[in-house]
Amino acid sequence: MISTSNEKFKLRFAENKDIQLILSFIKELAEYEKLLDEVVATEEILYESLFVKKAAEVLIGEYDGESVGFALFFHNFSTFLGRPGIYLEDLFIRPSARGRGLGKLMLTYLGKLALERGCGRLEWWCLDWNKPSIDFYRSLGAECMDEWTVYRLSGDNLNKLADNRL
Repeated sequence: MISTSNEKFKLRFAENKDIQLILSFIKELAEYEKLLDEVVATEEILYESLFVKKAAEVLIGEYDGESVGFALFFHNFSTFLGRPGIYLEDLFIRPSARGRGLGKLMLTYLGKLALERGCGRLEWWCLDWNKPSIDFYRSLGAECMDEWTVYRLSGDNLNKLADNRL
């Protein structure tokens, strides 16, 4: 367990026994973001990705022994810095536990972890309509990268690209 400045709030890295909990957090976050219909992850897929392939890591936040939040992250790389970074895919605190600074504590730990691992950045995306989160991130000094546009290939379009001749 990782202690925080809030004696009731502890952090820990997820273990394979947490797969059901992780999927539950993902679905709760997706529901909040009005994207629940896009969740196709299963416990089997998550187990393979997180604990076999080790494609990402998960931090679980526990308040008074109850799991109330999670952060899922992985390493990316900055060619300009010549160093890795941490990309935070998801950060979620259950509504019943919000307002206690727990999200900030999780981000603080990820910042410390990034520095310990020699990373040059901690990055994430935020939906444009999520004003509470945007305000929170800005209060920490996070900068909006509004000169950059995210592009994505998935599903049929990803398959079409991969079918091209090399």
